[in-house]
Amino acid sequence: MNDDPRAEVFQLQAEFCKSLADPKRLMIIHELRDGEKSVGELAERLGLKQSNTSQHLAVLRKAGVIAPRREGNTILYSLTDPMIGQACDIVRDFIAGQLRSKQTLAGVI
Repeated sequence: MNDDPRAEVFQLQAEFCKSLADPKRLMIIHELRDGEKSVGELAERLGLKQSNTSQHLAVLRKAGVIAPRREGNTILYSLTDPMIGQACDIVRDFIAGQLRSKQTLAGVI
């Protein structure tokens, strides 16, 4: 057993990150940065089936990444906090920088 009081926080962080660890979910988060969207809108924009999109939304909702809002017969989804989109941007920018470095290095060799 780990006696480090931070262990529980790191466990929760790992579970949160696991919910993001899918390219389609990251694409959904990217789309929701511009505002709330329905399952149908997300599916169409991302070229996914509605059922598949709904499954990904359920994972993100369970993790607290997104929240639903009913408007008539439509459920609209939005990010629970803009920091989620910003965090994903930071990671993507880091990866893009690594790729540029590798390409530059490959051009030198």
